[in-house]
Amino acid sequence: MTVINTIKTKMSDSLLLTVIYTLGHFIIAVLCVKFITGASLELATLDALIEPIINAVWLYVLHRLYLNYKSKKTIIKN
Repeated sequence: MTVINTIKTKMSDSLLLTVIYTLGHFIIAVLCVKFITGASLELATLDALIEPIINAVWLYVLHRLYLNYKSKKTIIKN
């Protein structure tokens, strides 16, 4: 539990969420590509590396934009 707390204190919530999402997505993507298409493990791994990296950047940007929007909305209400 201390490792998770250390990571959380050193990273923003957005970045921690992005890392966890990316790792899970990577594992799922390798398995899906391998079993659905019958691609080699190397090709499935390459596909699983490229696509979630793009998704991770998108998720991080989206979450930061949402937090920025949410904080501005709170300031306006006060």
